[in-house]
Order: sequence, then C-alpha cells, then structure tokens
Amino acid sequence: MSLWLLLPACSRCLSSPLLRCAQGDIVTHTAWLNRSSILYAGEDKWSVDPRVSLVTLNQEEFTIKIEDVDMTDEGPYICAVQTSSRPRTTSVHILVQVPPTIINLSKDLVVNEGSNVTLMCQASGKPEPSLTWKLLSPSVDLVSEDEYLDIPSISRQRAGTYECTAINDIATDVQTVEITVNYAPSVSEGRDVGVTLGQRGVLECEVDAVPKADFEWYRDDRRIFNGLDGMEIEDAGQLSKLTFLNISEADYGNYTCIAINKLGSSNASFVLYGPGAVQDGNSGSMGTHVHTYTCLLLVILLPFLLKF
Repeated sequence: MSLWLLLPACSRCLSSPLLRCAQGDIVTHTAWLNRSSILYAGEDKWSVDPRVSLVTLNQEEFTIKIEDVDMTDEGPYICAVQTSSRPRTTSVHILVQVPPTIINLSKDLVVNEGSNVTLMCQASGKPEPSLTWKLLSPSVDLVSEDEYLDIPSISRQRAGTYECTAINDIATDVQTVEITVNYAPSVSEGRDVGVTLGQRGVLECEVDAVPKADFEWYRDDRRIFNGLDGMEIEDAGQLSKLTFLNISEADYGNYTCIAINKLGSSNASFVLYGPGAVQDGNSGSMGTHVHTYTCLLLVILLPFLLKF
C-alpha cells in the first residue's frame, strides 16, 4: 500500500507528520525506513535525527513522528512488517511544499525622464511561484506577469511604488521598489497682479520639477534678493512668493521668476501694476492709458474717414 503526504515547510506553518502502519496479531519484526536508512527497528531508534521519535508501537499500529519537516525530509518512507506467514510493506511518500520567498529584487531607482528601466524580481518556492508586477502609486491595472518588468522611455507619470508578488499554493510574498523620475522644471503661467499704493502685494510662482527646483526672482535684468528694497522671497516646496511689504510707484513693472534644477530651467513673467493701469491678460505685459491712445488714434483718422 502507498500513501502520499503533501506537507508545507515554513516558519509559520511547521508540520510534524505521523507515519502509521498497521501491524497484526503475529508480528515478529517491524521497522520504519527512509530510503535505505533504518529510522526505527521496533522500539530501537536507529536514526540520529532528534526530530524523529516513536509515537506508538503495539499490536495494532507502529507510528513514528518527524518534527518540523524541511526539504531534506522529502521522499519515500517504508514500513516493513515481518509476520509468521509472510512479510509486507507500507509505503508513504512525503512531498514538502515551500512557500514563496523573493530572493532577488531590484533596488530603488532614481532615473531621468525618457530612460529605459527594467525591474527584476526572482523568487524561490515549491511549487514554483508565479510572479506579477504592478504599479501601486498611482494605482493602475496589472503591469506584468513575469519576473522582469520593462518600462521603455519612462515618463514622470510612471514614477511611484512598484509591487512584486510571488504566489504559490502555500502562501504569498510581496516586496516593493520605488522609482523616482527626474525631470526639468515647468513653471506655471504668470498671473499679473494689481495693487494699490501703500498696500501689500504678492507675486506667486509655481513649478513642477523633480528634483526640487531653486527659485530666482528678477526685476527686468536685475536679480532680487530676500530682504532688500522692501521685498521678501519665501520658497516652500514647489511654490515661491515675492512679497512687497509696502507698494510704491517704483515697484510697478515687469518681474521674472526662474526655476532651476540639474536638468534645466523654466521661467514666467509677471506684471505688478497699480490703479488706472489696464491689465493685458496673463501675458506678462501691462497696457497703460490704452483709452487715451485709442481716442488719439480716432482723432487722427477722423478727417480721412470723412472724405469718403
């Protein structure tokens, strides 16, 4: 008679199988063997393995136990029984299953936008585990069902946390890799600001960049430094603020914000204007006395128009 035992081998699911075989009324000799090695001959222990022990030996059964099985315990076990009439054997085959363990995983990466990226995840286990990759943050659908994940010409939208999952019939192992994608700054379009004399005014410059960008402010071609001429510069992450504590006539005009990191730079223009000035959208230019110019133009053209 042959039996098959499927046993998990792991720190969380230690297994200690009992190997049983029936005896009979008239048994002269009995033994448990693993391959060609005798584990027990009757009550006598032959095995030097401390995990092997005798559980029961009587006229009905002969049972031994193996504590905390591992891969070395896999294989056939035979119970040999000698009776007064004839010998017989019982065979038990132990199959040891091992939960998956991720043994080789790509390290966290920092790459420039447009680079080709390959992530690797390798795992051991029995049965052989299946592997899947997916992008967690931001969350997207399944990315790959292979130990390798290829990302050609990576974009900033593909930056984030990638999860490798190894799974078999016993358990699951999960590990993650973080990808940071560097890219040059991109400054949002400047918003012109109108402020009354003597009031407080603020120009805000917002940028999208990795790594973090450094900011510089200019009035025409002259760089502005924090704390000079009644102006303060405050940088907080992706935002820089140029604050005028007490607006004077001399403060009105054109300003430029420049954001810089190791991959490049970007800029935006702003206009700080006062009452009576006409704002020309967000283009960074300011029209003043436009109505006056329009009336003057009509006065010049009117005599020519009346001739027709």
